Amino acid sequence: MHPGPVQADGAPSWTLHDPCANRFYQLGWASFEILSRWQLGSAEAVLQAVNADTTLQLNADDIDAVLLFLSRHQLLQAASAEQSAWLWQLREGGRPSHAMWLLKNYLFFRVPLLRPEALLNRLLPWIGWLFHPRFWLAMGGVLLLALALVSRRWDEFTHTFSAYGGLSAAIGIGLSLSLAKILHEMGHALTARHFGCRVPAMGVAFLVMMPVLYTDTNDAWKLNNRRQRLLIGGAGMLAELVLAAWATLLWSFLPDGPLRAGVFLLATTTWLATLAVNASPFMRFDGYFLLADYLGLPNLHNRAFALARWRLRKTLLGLDDPVPEHFPDARRRGLILFAWATWLYRLVLFLSIAFLVYHLFFKALGILLLAVELGWFIARPIVGELMVWWQRRADLRWCRQSRRSAAALLILSLALILPWQREVASPAVLGALQSQGLYAPAAGEVAETLVRDGQSVKAGQVLARLHSSSLEAQLALASVRERDLAWQTAQQPFDPELQQRGPALRKQWQVAQEQVATLRQQMARLTLTAPFAGRAVDVSDALRAGTAVAEGERLLDVVGPNGVKGEAFVDEAALSGLKPGHVARFVADGGEWRGVECRLGQIDRLNLPLLDQPLLASTYGGPIPTEQREHGLVPLAATFRVRLEQCERRGAPLRELAGVARLQGERYSLLERGLRQLLAVFRREGGL
Repeated sequence: MHPGPVQADGAPSWTLHDPCANRFYQLGWASFEILSRWQLGSAEAVLQAVNADTTLQLNADDIDAVLLFLSRHQLLQAASAEQSAWLWQLREGGRPSHAMWLLKNYLFFRVPLLRPEALLNRLLPWIGWLFHPRFWLAMGGVLLLALALVSRRWDEFTHTFSAYGGLSAAIGIGLSLSLAKILHEMGHALTARHFGCRVPAMGVAFLVMMPVLYTDTNDAWKLNNRRQRLLIGGAGMLAELVLAAWATLLWSFLPDGPLRAGVFLLATTTWLATLAVNASPFMRFDGYFLLADYLGLPNLHNRAFALARWRLRKTLLGLDDPVPEHFPDARRRGLILFAWATWLYRLVLFLSIAFLVYHLFFKALGILLLAVELGWFIARPIVGELMVWWQRRADLRWCRQSRRSAAALLILSLALILPWQREVASPAVLGALQSQGLYAPAAGEVAETLVRDGQSVKAGQVLARLHSSSLEAQLALASVRERDLAWQTAQQPFDPELQQRGPALRKQWQVAQEQVATLRQQMARLTLTAPFAGRAVDVSDALRAGTAVAEGERLLDVVGPNGVKGEAFVDEAALSGLKPGHVARFVADGGEWRGVECRLGQIDRLNLPLLDQPLLASTYGGPIPTEQREHGLVPLAATFRVRLEQCERRGAPLRELAGVARLQGERYSLLERGLRQLLAVFRREGGL
């Protein structure tokens, strides 16, 4: 036993160390007095000595509580064969099966690599200055100097890493991360050894199959000085901050290259990522132990969770259980809020890890690990709490809390089961009923522009003229050839040589005539005219006199003055409830148009291989997840097109509008919709 820290209520404590399991237990005053007189041999003698020597007045129940604690944690020495057998049964009963061990440890396990005690003992005499306040004042000065130098070249600093890629970037990242993590763990180890703690092992831990370094500093719980324990817990992050300060300073003096990019990483990304992970109190990393030690609450998570479960059962079920621990009201509310914040954080984290492991492995193993992650880390705690509620159903009574919970459960069940939903909100675009793009029919240059953006045009009105030297040259050559063949055809009856070519000569002349006619049509298309009355919109910047244009380049659009049409895009779950003729209402994103009512037209039953509406693609900031590939925008999930027709008659928009279409379909329940979406995911991911 070692003297422990003063508890939050001011009471003294002692730390009991179990060297076999390397576990530490915090004891209160009564437990310490009992254990310190354990050698007296009998409960009566221990009680008599404690009551005589101290102001405590203990009884047999206090001895029984200590015995129960010691036996549960296997801290009693076996005095007989029966007790040895019982301890062995406890050990074997607590050992998980191979499958259960793999289930619990496949996401996180440790591999000790080094016993650093000898190395730390050799280093400590040389680095004692690290623990002096003057060193940290100097580091503050280094940091201020580094920030001052960087602020003078801020744009260059923020764009340092963008110039590097490939192998040099990978080497820089690898070296930077390795250096930072080694110094992080050495910070923990050296600080712990400086305060007299053992550091039995350093090694590699695998977190979601990613290697991270670790240091065993459990011996710090022997220290009764809270400041020393806090320094050991925060030494890793402090070491990385010192490294970041020096890296920021070095950046100002190093030449461009991979080394400077690596220093930039140390000065920015590396320590920020470390703080984001290690400083979080919601997982059992540095931040958790720092917070627990600062509050004087060992096992902070378990104690906060117990309070939150107590409050949950009291609020929902009206169970009048005793409070697990007594704290001041403000501290108790804070711990309950902390428990809920931890649960929400872990829910998001475990969901993210579940989908990460699904995508890391091949599909069959990914699905298995996804199910294990969701079942073990998310469903299991919820089911466990519900089982406790079921086991205590005899304690439930109708009261204000239970009636309120029953009413809320009934309302929620009805909202999930009853088919009260009809609308399906889906991404959509709305455009003019008449719309046509005009493109350059051949490579050339703009000779004349006769229209401006937004200008009203009449059907057949000339909008622009293009000039194509290559097309003119082709027409000249084709015309010469056509005239030559025409002359030969006219001379064929009088020329024996031409007579030998027979009907083939006339056919060649006809082909040449068709070629000339085709080229003249293409020349005529160089004069761009309005296909119908309307407005010219989206006039390209290239449509200026003297500007070269490529064949097929879009130059402008002409939209009709009246009528609109649209397209909506739905997922597989929403498809079954839609039928042609149902009502749809389109609402533009920008709010420049009020809602437009349409009817559902043709509904595609085959999912789109490519999305031809860039406005809605996530690649360009739209709501439909897509991926840019060589042949176009590919939807990442099954997406079906629904056409919007018979829209309210009104002036057409000058350009396509992105928005949301609320499609009226058959009534459905939220539960049915969720099951459909889940089934669609299973079909897609299972390849069914």
